[in-house]
Amino acid sequence: MDFVEHLKSQVDIVQTIQAYVKLRRVGRRYTGLCPFHSEKSPSFSVNGDLQFYHCFGCKAGGDVLKFIEQIEHVSFYEALKILSERNGIPMPKRAEYADAESKLRGAVMTMHEIAEQEFRELLKSPQGAEARAYVMKRGVPAEMVDLFGIGYSDRSGRWLVRAFERHSFTSEQLDASGLVMKRDSGGYFDRFRGRLMFPIHNESGKVIGFGGRALEAEDNPKYLNSPETPVYKKSNVLYNLHRAKEGIRKRDRSILVEGYMDVIGVYAAGVHEVVASCGTALTNPQIRMLKRHSSNITVNYDPDAAGENAAEKSIKLLLDESMHVRIMELDEDLDPDEYCKKHGAEAYEGRVNAAKTYFYWLADRARARYPEKTSEARVAIFQFLLPAIQGLPDKLERAAVANDVASYLGIERGLVLENFRKMAVERPEKPIRMREPLPNTDRILLNLLLTNVEAREQILPQLMELPAVKTSAARRIYEALFALAASGAPMNFAQLHGRLEDEDRELLSESLFREGVEPTLEDGMACLEKMRHTDLTAERDRLKLAIKDAERRGDLREALRLMQELEKLK
Repeated sequence: MDFVEHLKSQVDIVQTIQAYVKLRRVGRRYTGLCPFHSEKSPSFSVNGDLQFYHCFGCKAGGDVLKFIEQIEHVSFYEALKILSERNGIPMPKRAEYADAESKLRGAVMTMHEIAEQEFRELLKSPQGAEARAYVMKRGVPAEMVDLFGIGYSDRSGRWLVRAFERHSFTSEQLDASGLVMKRDSGGYFDRFRGRLMFPIHNESGKVIGFGGRALEAEDNPKYLNSPETPVYKKSNVLYNLHRAKEGIRKRDRSILVEGYMDVIGVYAAGVHEVVASCGTALTNPQIRMLKRHSSNITVNYDPDAAGENAAEKSIKLLLDESMHVRIMELDEDLDPDEYCKKHGAEAYEGRVNAAKTYFYWLADRARARYPEKTSEARVAIFQFLLPAIQGLPDKLERAAVANDVASYLGIERGLVLENFRKMAVERPEKPIRMREPLPNTDRILLNLLLTNVEAREQILPQLMELPAVKTSAARRIYEALFALAASGAPMNFAQLHGRLEDEDRELLSESLFREGVEPTLEDGMACLEKMRHTDLTAERDRLKLAIKDAERRGDLREALRLMQELEKLK
């Protein structure tokens, strides 16, 4: 067994995927919202027996390595490395697994690990005195400094460059890292200089970028973030998600704030389901990352005009992904970090629990925008709010809110309902097109052959001799299975799946991933007998036709011979 097969045999695909997707057990399989496309109803399925996943919606599917490749946006080699490290399985140094792109990404990841360590050490050194004073002023506990890996970038502009030179990184790797910049006159200098450094992690907990806060008023911008690199795509990353996802699942909600310090302040207060976007407006991929763990979100942006506008813009994106949205407001113009420090964790938790459904928060904003008590103002507010009613994901909730609008704005109920009927109509999700599954006989046999060694030993040799296989809807799947057995390769779902054309791959996945009772060896033997009966029935019908044909031709000897065969068959 080579390393790839050894690794897959040691890793539980269900546990691996549960770190990224909230799964619910349904019989022998697990289901959840697909992490690879937007959906309202779960169509993503994981089968622990087959060690495979399949989405009935977008048709994504594969083994545990394929999942890591897709979810982490990495190469096959990097997926191997991630799984081996995560499960404590030493990975052999085999160059054939790594292509040039994987090696470059690996070097960039290593450079970020080195940078984080250098920044941490610098914060503790004499050069970091100013940064330590700022951290102390902001009231960040020492354990949070360590947990979040906060550091300091030296002002000299050559600190990281010298560190990388000691490790002999190539110019191509330095250019790709985003951590250093090339001088026009030649050579490199550090991108981050004299800043408080916040490492940014991917969902696996690996450092892939940095945010640097200026410590001097004349240093612009106030926050400088890593550029996009082979390992860092801003739209696909949420700050602190690798820590927060456990809390998100436990509390069945996420809390979205604006900045690094807000995340750290809220987390330090004991509210661990908190995340932030990394120097960019909220994106659909980021929302889908959160939705994998919970569809409930509370937005707690800063209480200034920019924060309120950002919250308003984020609402549409969140509703497009069918999130259940609440908006949280804090008193005294305090941001989340300041509020937690002044009023404590219990008070902040209370505000989270009392957060308004997004619709009522929008209604308050609309009233502030149109403060007049005139009928024109009420109509303007109503027109502002009507599209938001459509955004509510639940039909009953939309109907209740539509009725509330009448009393809230002093508008006739009939007017609200009339407009609601026109605009707030059902937006049915695009139906999942599922092909006709294989007959139960084929489903049972294929399931047993792929998951039960004893059944495989007893059933496979007999199955190969049955003519009924050649007329089965699964004939090409059986042919691939027989070839797999003859080759001596591991007999599992992934190996069989890889030998099929796309049409038969979907047929196999959609048939075996459907819910059903776990088949037994006795079920398999019964299916064999059924296929034998099918063969006998077909042979009987063939003989009857041949007898009639011989009689029409007047060939009584041939007719008699065929009758004797038919009697033997009976």
